Amino acid sequence: MEKNAEIGLDQLLHGGDYNPEQWLDSPEILKKDLELFLKAKINVITLGMFSWSFLEPEEGTYQLEWLLKIVDKMYKHGIYTILGTPSGARPQWLAKSYPEVLRVNENRERALFGSRHNHCYTSLVYRKKVYDINRLLAKEVGNHPGVLLIHLSNEYGGDCHCPLCQAKFRQWLKARYKTIEELNRRWSTAFWSHTYQSFEQVESPSPKGEMLLHALNLDWKRFVTSQTVDFARMEKQAIREGGCDKPVTANFMGDYGGLNYRKFKEVLDIASWDSYPEWHRKPEIETARETAMQHDFMRSLLKKPFLMMESSPSSTNWQEVSKLRKPGILHAASLQAIAHGSDGALYFQMRQSRGASEKLHGAVIDHYGGEDTRIFKEVCQVGDTLSDLAELRNTVQKPKAALVYDTENRWALMDAQGPRNCGLPYKETADKMYGALRKQGLDTDVIDMEDEFSDYRILMIPMLYLFRAGVENKIRRFVEHGGTAVMTFWSGVADDTDRCFLGETPGNITDVLGLRRTEIDGLYDEEENAAVPMDSNSLFLNKKYTCRNLCELVKVSSAEVLMTYERDFYKGLPVLTCNKYGKGKMYYVCADMEEGFYADLMEAVLKAEHMEKPLPFIPEGIEVTTRESGKAKYLIIQNFNRQTVKLALPQDGYKVIYGTEGEELERFSTLILKKDK
Repeated sequence: MEKNAEIGLDQLLHGGDYNPEQWLDSPEILKKDLELFLKAKINVITLGMFSWSFLEPEEGTYQLEWLLKIVDKMYKHGIYTILGTPSGARPQWLAKSYPEVLRVNENRERALFGSRHNHCYTSLVYRKKVYDINRLLAKEVGNHPGVLLIHLSNEYGGDCHCPLCQAKFRQWLKARYKTIEELNRRWSTAFWSHTYQSFEQVESPSPKGEMLLHALNLDWKRFVTSQTVDFARMEKQAIREGGCDKPVTANFMGDYGGLNYRKFKEVLDIASWDSYPEWHRKPEIETARETAMQHDFMRSLLKKPFLMMESSPSSTNWQEVSKLRKPGILHAASLQAIAHGSDGALYFQMRQSRGASEKLHGAVIDHYGGEDTRIFKEVCQVGDTLSDLAELRNTVQKPKAALVYDTENRWALMDAQGPRNCGLPYKETADKMYGALRKQGLDTDVIDMEDEFSDYRILMIPMLYLFRAGVENKIRRFVEHGGTAVMTFWSGVADDTDRCFLGETPGNITDVLGLRRTEIDGLYDEEENAAVPMDSNSLFLNKKYTCRNLCELVKVSSAEVLMTYERDFYKGLPVLTCNKYGKGKMYYVCADMEEGFYADLMEAVLKAEHMEKPLPFIPEGIEVTTRESGKAKYLIIQNFNRQTVKLALPQDGYKVIYGTEGEELERFSTLILKKDK
C-alpha cells in the first residue's frame, strides 16, 4: 500500500455509480444527466465496474473510446471519475469460451453464466483476462487528469470449490502447517477417526462430506480470504504495470462475514464501503449506531479517512421491504458518514436502470428524469452542504476507545457447536458495547486481534472465544500499563485452530482477570436471570439488570465482585467483576446483559477513570463525533430523534460553522462546531 496515497481533490466527494453504457444510444439522456449532475453539485462519478461487455465485446477486441469520451466530458465540467475495473461481472463470451472461470459450489456443482459473484479467483484464465483489461484501462484511461481513484471490482465475495481451488487450498495448507502430522494435531482429527494421511486427501467443507471439523471450516474461510486478497493484489499490479499510480480502493459490504476485510490492508490505499441500513425498521438512533459502527470499522482499517462508496438516495430493491427514507434522513445519513471519517457521500445509482435486476433500486435520477422530485432536491441539499464543508476533507479522528471485533473469532465462535447453537449473541454484544461508548460521545476504533492496543485508554472485548495473534499478551500489557479493559463471557476458550485451552480459562489471562471460568449455562429463549449490585461496590452501581442467553459461572481469586446473579442455583455468584492489574483495571461481564447495563457501566467507568466527554450531557438519540486537523478540532452533533432535543453546548472556544446555533437541535439535523488549536 502506498502509505501516503490520498485523493487529490480539495473537496468532499459527492456523486456515485454511473452506468452510461446503458444509455449510449440515447445522447439526449446523457446530456440531461450532466445538467442534473451540475445542479446537484456532483463532483465525482464511478465508471466502468459493470462495463466489460462494452469495453471488450469480443475476446481481444477493445472499445474504450466511449469511456474516454465520457471521462473527458465530465472532467471539462468539473466532475471527476473513479475508474472501476470490470472483474465483478464477466461477459458472456468469457464464460462460454472458458467454463473454468465459473464457480463451483460446495456441492461440487459448476454454475451457469449469470449474476455477478460467479467467477473463480484461482482460475489462471480469469486472472489473465482481468489483468489484460485492467492494464489496458490503466494505460489508456487511468492517467487522464479527470481520474481520481481506481476502484477494484465490485463487492468482492463468495467462494469456489472447483478442482483449481482445491489444489490451491492444499498448497496453502502445506505452507501453513508444513507436515500432515502437524495439520492433524492442530485440527484435532483424532476425533471421530478423521486423520489425514496426506494433504491430497483434504477437501473443502461440503454438506456431502466434511463440515464438522471446525479447524477445516476455519482454515477454508482463511484461505478464501487469502485467495481473494491475492486476486485484488493482481488487479492492482495490472493497474501499476499499465502505468497508473492513482490510489486504489475496493468497496466492502457492511458487516460481511464472508471475508476478513482486514487482510486487504496492504493492497488498498483507501478503504470504502457500501452503506444500506434499513432505516425506520426500528428507532433511528439504533440504526444510526449500527451504521456508525460500520463506518468506524472501515475507518479503522487504515486509520485514516475512508469513503462511503455507495448508499441509496431513496429505497433499495433487494431488502425484504423497500422502505423510503423519510425527509431529512438522506442528509443526516450522509453527514453521519462524514462525521465518522468519510471524505465523501456517494450513491448507487446515479440514473435508475431501465431494466433488469436493479431497475427499481433508488437513484439520484429516476425513470421520470426530472429535477422536481423529492429525492433529487434532497440530493441537491447534500451537495450544497458537502460543498460548504470542504475543510473537513482529510481531517482525522483520534479515538481513545476501541472495540475488538474480530472476523476470525466470529467464524470460530459461530461454528463451535455450543453453548447455544442458535441466537449466539456476538454481534448483539458488540453492538451493545459499541453503543455504550458512543452514548458517552467517545470516538471509537473498531479493531481486531492483530492491531495494537497501546494507543487507547478503554478497550471493549466482546465474546473473544478464539485467541490468536498473541492477543492475551496484548491485553496483559494494555492493562498493566494503565489501560481499562472490559471483557465479556465466553472469551479465551480456544486457540487459533479452534482447539480448546487446557487448564484455567479464559486462556492465559486468568491472573489479569482475577478469576477463572468454571461453567457456562445456556438459557432457553423464554428464560432470563438478573444481575444485582453488591453493597458499596466501587462503581456505585445501584440498579438491577436483566440477562439472557448465556450465564457464565466463575471462581474469583483477586477480583472485586461488583454484581451477582439474582436467582437459579448460581444465585450470589459473580456477574460483574473488576481486577486491578499493574496500573490498570480489567472488568469481566459474566452474562449476556441488557443494553442499559452497558450504558450505565460505561458511564460509571468514565467517572472512575476521570475521562472527559465531548459534551457534559448527551441526550438519548444524539450522536457526537469529532474530526481534527493540525489546526482545528471539529465537533459534530446529530439528532436522530423524531423530535427536537435540547443541548448544552461547550463554551470553550467552539464556534458554529454549520447548522443553527442555539440550545435546540431539530430532528434529523446536524450542528458542526469548530475550535482552532
